[in-house]
Amino acid sequence: MIEKRSHMGGNIYCENIDSINVHKYGAHIFHTSNKEVWQFVNSFVEFNRFTNSPLANYKGILYNLPFNMNTFNKLWGVNTPQQAKEKLEEQRGRFAHIIEPQNLEEQALKLCGEDVYYTFIKEYTEKQWGRSATELPAFIIQRIPFRFTYDNNYFNDDYQGIPKGGYNKLIEGLIDGIEIRLNTNYFENKAELDNLADKILFTGRIDEFFDYEFGALEYRGLFFEHERLDIEDFQGNAVVNYNERNVPYTRIIEHKHFEFGRQPFTVITREYPGEFANDNEPYYPVNDQKNTQIYLKYKEKAESNGKLLLGGRLAQYAYFDMDDTVEASLSLAKKEFGIF
Repeated sequence: MIEKRSHMGGNIYCENIDSINVHKYGAHIFHTSNKEVWQFVNSFVEFNRFTNSPLANYKGILYNLPFNMNTFNKLWGVNTPQQAKEKLEEQRGRFAHIIEPQNLEEQALKLCGEDVYYTFIKEYTEKQWGRSATELPAFIIQRIPFRFTYDNNYFNDDYQGIPKGGYNKLIEGLIDGIEIRLNTNYFENKAELDNLADKILFTGRIDEFFDYEFGALEYRGLFFEHERLDIEDFQGNAVVNYNERNVPYTRIIEHKHFEFGRQPFTVITREYPGEFANDNEPYYPVNDQKNTQIYLKYKEKAESNGKLLLGGRLAQYAYFDMDDTVEASLSLAKKEFGIF
């Protein structure tokens, strides 16, 4: 296993800061409805019962996410599901004339109306992607989930939680007995490393693997600012989104809440979106038409290479959750090696 960083685990790596497991590359909350996947990860480490219930801060007011009756009660003052549905339909009705949305803004207004859009979606999305909502493609928002119950559980999956003791426990179980080279750049040692293998499972940037033959694929970057504070609790919740454009970060993570910590201090992380450049890490693929066409050329070339296997967000140029990645890995192992 080849890793260019000084540690294993990729973006789920946790840095232990005075007994708090800090998600160094952003919050990772494991959730799945696939029982096989859940049993597989729990075979390495027991998961706790953490339930993701994020908040959204807009102009100093905190709203519950996902959009549910708690959200609608604070936004509109409605108390019942029927009242909320009527208000939502009234707001959507103002944009019924939009038949074929031409951009994200039109799509979102058609799906949710103006209050939800301008409070929760517009500024946050523009900050995340670094461009106007009218310049973003409509397909980014396929649907907007609404819940007409007082339920703040963000995920609908059967299982969710955080590894007890942090994700490094899961990493250690997964790599047990495997030869590992840290601080090693695959491309600087490619000829030597390729000669060691019958198959190569590549999880880096597919355009970099082929030396950008068809052009560079676009990504959005993320930047993290970690801070230890000598207070017991900073925000009372693991995740708080900041929807306003003039707040430079998209969210603040308070890590102790992932594992129900009771330390007299805390560690927070501010998460900033930004442009990707080769001297930082790519996080989100820009899956527009231009980039998809480029990726398909790389995919076709990869498939013609009998030694090469692709895995993960960067190599497959798609957004995957952790459970998607585990499920794909298990399927690949079954196909290639007949195990699991």
